[in-house]
Amino acid sequence: MARISKVLKVSAATAAAFAVVERLGFAAPHYRGRISDHFDGWRFHNPIAATQRGRAFLEWQANRQRGIWREWVDAPFGEPPHPRVSGGRLRVTLVNHSTVLIQMDGMNILTDPIWSERCSPVSFVGPRRHRPPGIRFGDLPPIDAVLVSHNHYDHLDIPTLWRLRVHSRPRVFTPLGNALLMARHSLGGAEELDWWETIALSERTSVTLVPAQHFSARGLSDRNANLWGGFVINGPSGNVYFAGDTGWGDHFARIAEEFRPIRLALLPIGSYLPRWFMKTAHIDPAEAVAAHHVLEAQTSVAIHYGTFELGDDGESEGAEEIQRVIAANGESGFLVLEFGEGREVE
Repeated sequence: MARISKVLKVSAATAAAFAVVERLGFAAPHYRGRISDHFDGWRFHNPIAATQRGRAFLEWQANRQRGIWREWVDAPFGEPPHPRVSGGRLRVTLVNHSTVLIQMDGMNILTDPIWSERCSPVSFVGPRRHRPPGIRFGDLPPIDAVLVSHNHYDHLDIPTLWRLRVHSRPRVFTPLGNALLMARHSLGGAEELDWWETIALSERTSVTLVPAQHFSARGLSDRNANLWGGFVINGPSGNVYFAGDTGWGDHFARIAEEFRPIRLALLPIGSYLPRWFMKTAHIDPAEAVAAHHVLEAQTSVAIHYGTFELGDDGESEGAEEIQRVIAANGESGFLVLEFGEGREVE
């Protein structure tokens, strides 16, 4: 009996120590602020209520049917981006994953930047790159603003944010709660927004945080403790929508109503399998094309695929599937760029 009691005490102490390490070392700090239609004072909520069974993640992990990924693709880097563009021009450069350089109205804006080897809380384990970034970090022009859509490791990458601070000290914009997380890593000064809140980037440009159907978490105890979303950049050159990560929902129609015409939409197409597990948080390629039409976007570009193995879809599966959907619909306004490719948007 004494031995059992000792084992129980040791187990309890170990669990308590793990909980402390998880909350202080990995989990995001809980946001505290005004209650709203998507924040109950403790957790944030999606535009459309979406729940999964408590054991869903474990069921997926136990029954995975992984797509094919090459171990490493030694792809060449793309050409260095232009220093700046203006005069009504809009230029987009797909680095890879959700990292995109948007150049418009004299501004250089980077979305969800990650140049790290892994999207993980530690450098030695976790999802790793299967190809290099499409653009060398040292080839980046001065960055004026960084848009961080939510706190998942493949979107909010602390090492890359530190490199950008040294590189050009950009302003960082993010949904509610993520500034405290960044400050924990000595990255103070991030500017937080709630859904539909707008802030000026310059005298001529602004950015608005818009809803997305997703979730947030850095650890085990912080699910939906911080907000997530997409962004719309508005300026003389038009409106640019960056969706971040999102499942399907009526937020696409609401964004269209508020910001049409949308000159460019950046829409995710990867990490969509298996559908029974991923559909609440990630659109699939067919839904990306549907979103392009609902948004009435003049041009859309595919993002969030072919770099990190995060779902069961294979390395090229998302790109191949969306090409099939585009061909079947006779769609010419949805682009699948090469990693590192820069393109002028009409």
